[in-house]
Amino acid sequence: MIPQDLHIHTIFSTGDGSIVPEQTLELIASVRHAEKIGISDHIENLYGPTFGDYAAAVRDCGFHLGAEIVQVQDVDYALSLPLEYRVFHCYDEDRCYKAAERMVDSGTPLIIAHPMALGTDMSRIPPEAIVEINNRYIWRNDWRSFYTPWSERFQFIFSSDAHQPNWLNQNVARFVGGQLGLRETLLFLENEDQSVA
Repeated sequence: MIPQDLHIHTIFSTGDGSIVPEQTLELIASVRHAEKIGISDHIENLYGPTFGDYAAAVRDCGFHLGAEIVQVQDVDYALSLPLEYRVFHCYDEDRCYKAAERMVDSGTPLIIAHPMALGTDMSRIPPEAIVEINNRYIWRNDWRSFYTPWSERFQFIFSSDAHQPNWLNQNVARFVGGQLGLRETLLFLENEDQSVA
């Protein structure tokens, strides 16, 4: 079993066409592919009373409560919520880098989602942010040249970015991490050692 997977979507991400009806919290709890599971549905689908329903359902399953922020205009709302971590699309825009700094300053862990796929300028990411390598996008570009220069600057996390049950794995992300010699930062551990090889 893998130690953690914090980038998982469910049917709460109602606007995402790649989510299938079977991608429920109950199914993820049954599969239990990781020791620590976090759900990070799209924040734009969690406004108003929906967030309360989402938070209660995630916690009832014993999962960690996160959200994925795709657009900068949703950052203020995300900062107002009792999330345990945030996953952020940091496009190569000044306003995105400023938003990343604000979220890091909040003290809640910030995961920079699939930066290679979004064209993120890694030199502009706050060094306190955690950089994601995930199964969904890592194989599409030259990951060696993209991540190698930053292997000492950032902490890294491996994710599935699962939108469907058959995506609940991290085989490719973990292979890439191993090839790059990265240690994964593990959030929500009870002991002091927060990383594994």
